[in-house]
Amino acid sequence: MSEGTMQRAAHRDQRDRRSAGGRRRSRFLVGAAAVPVLLLAAACSSGSDSGSGDGAKETQAGKAKVSASPSASPTVQAARYAKLPEACKVLSGKTLDDLVPKADEAGKEGTSSDVSQRASCSWDSLQNRGVKGSQFRWLNVSLLRFTSDQTRGTGERQAQEFYRKQVQDAQSVDGAKNTKAEPVSGTGDEATAVRYDLKKKEGAFKQQTVVARVANVVVTVDYNGAGLAGDKTPDADDLMKSAEKAAEEAVAAVAKANGDSTAASGSGSSSTGSPSASASKGASDKGEGSASPSPSKSSSASASASPSASASAAKS
Repeated sequence: MSEGTMQRAAHRDQRDRRSAGGRRRSRFLVGAAAVPVLLLAAACSSGSDSGSGDGAKETQAGKAKVSASPSASPTVQAARYAKLPEACKVLSGKTLDDLVPKADEAGKEGTSSDVSQRASCSWDSLQNRGVKGSQFRWLNVSLLRFTSDQTRGTGERQAQEFYRKQVQDAQSVDGAKNTKAEPVSGTGDEATAVRYDLKKKEGAFKQQTVVARVANVVVTVDYNGAGLAGDKTPDADDLMKSAEKAAEEAVAAVAKANGDSTAASGSGSSSTGSPSASASKGASDKGEGSASPSPSKSSSASASASPSASASAAKS
């Protein structure tokens, strides 16, 4: 091989080595540049996953705990009285003798699906005076007890509403004349007496209605009298005193049936119409919670609206 040829071959070999080295350096530079990109991507990826890390789980768990916690339901104070006395035994024998002479003291018990919530009893008497005529008397006592309910409210509040309705009903009887209402003291937490005259074909009736409330129980006493077959009409004031006496006894019987000696003695009433503190405490201990009767008109109210029906029955 000639010297020129050898020199050209050596030059080519050097060029090839330089070209190969350049390619290696290029690959190294490209690889080195890629490393920061990968590290940056990894850092970003790590940051983006922080939302699903332990801190996020704790936050989500806290939110779930808050949303899962139910809101506290408001409580309704338990009603004071948990039962009613026997309606036909709320009045003493002496009171019955005075109001309805010679009547059957056992009385006539009204129909009720639950006597612990609604009860009533009635008595009637007809004193025959021969040619002078006769004296008719009719007495009815009704008891309605309300229980505390989450929707309707406390038993006492329901009783207050029903008490007012009973008084209004007693003052709005069809055909009533000379209607008069006045408060009654010393009977339950609040009481009202309503009187009116009602003329029927049997005679002129003097109607007396006393509505009383003691805590969550409403007592309604209806008492009317008439002179039949020519006998004189009874005195309305005397009838009202008798009706008020019967209402006071009935309220005391309610308290006694529930072991409340404070209200039974007449010292449990307050000017605001609320039970005394000691009586309220005793009511809370009873913890009554059955369904409340719907505030509808009591049986005594409808009966008192038509005293002639009782007179007709007695006359027959």
